[in-house]
Amino acid sequence: MPEKTIRALIVDDEPLARERLRGLLGDEADVELVGEARDGVEAVDAILQHAPDLVFLDVHMPKLDGFEVIQTVGADRMPPVVFVTAYDQHALRAFEVQALDYLLKPFDGDRFQGALTRVRRHIDSTETGDISRRLLALVQSMQTPPRTDRLVVKSSGRLFFLRTDEIDWIEAAGNYVRIHLGTESHLLRETMNSIEARLNPEMFFRIHRSHIVNIERIRELQPWFNGEYMVLLRTGMKLTLSRGYRDKLHEKLGKPM
Repeated sequence: MPEKTIRALIVDDEPLARERLRGLLGDEADVELVGEARDGVEAVDAILQHAPDLVFLDVHMPKLDGFEVIQTVGADRMPPVVFVTAYDQHALRAFEVQALDYLLKPFDGDRFQGALTRVRRHIDSTETGDISRRLLALVQSMQTPPRTDRLVVKSSGRLFFLRTDEIDWIEAAGNYVRIHLGTESHLLRETMNSIEARLNPEMFFRIHRSHIVNIERIRELQPWFNGEYMVLLRTGMKLTLSRGYRDKLHEKLGKPM
């Protein structure tokens, strides 16, 4: 057994992804797998319980995403992280700027070895404190992400470039969001909170925990039951404006409801 063992934790909601990492780590004599987590809440508990030396952290997960895991644990207590992610140009750019490593799914053995070599260099050096500062800077930068007027969606090996001003509405769909544009719809692996933060707040409004609408696509608001409203879009789609978001829409429109 090597003199210094790296205690690693795998965090990913996809069983095949965890199995892949587990197999790769099993070939490393200086790495001990101390646990696995299937979502962000399990990840926080496992990090606090096991205090691993390294976390392979998925970005998009149920309950808490990778960034929220870091925020919850605290950057000062977070061990070195190798992010694991599907295609996301904004996240990858943030990782590169902060000099943090990542594995872009699907990754091969050589790319994995490159990430692990970088981690070993960090752990063996005096850069641990610097890693915490970089994590904190990354979290702070992602708390106020740049607004975007274009989304990139990957589907069946193809990339679709969607203009945000053409979006009618967005709905939560499990670990994804479904983006509706006219008769088309596209799935994007992202949380409702993160997609809302990337959209222009002057154009898009969240009317429900699971629905975001383009205000320019609203045709009519109709009173419904228990203080709720029915939102009629120009496409004919009917959505519910829940009471929790009614007052905020009132303030935005500057009209009583």
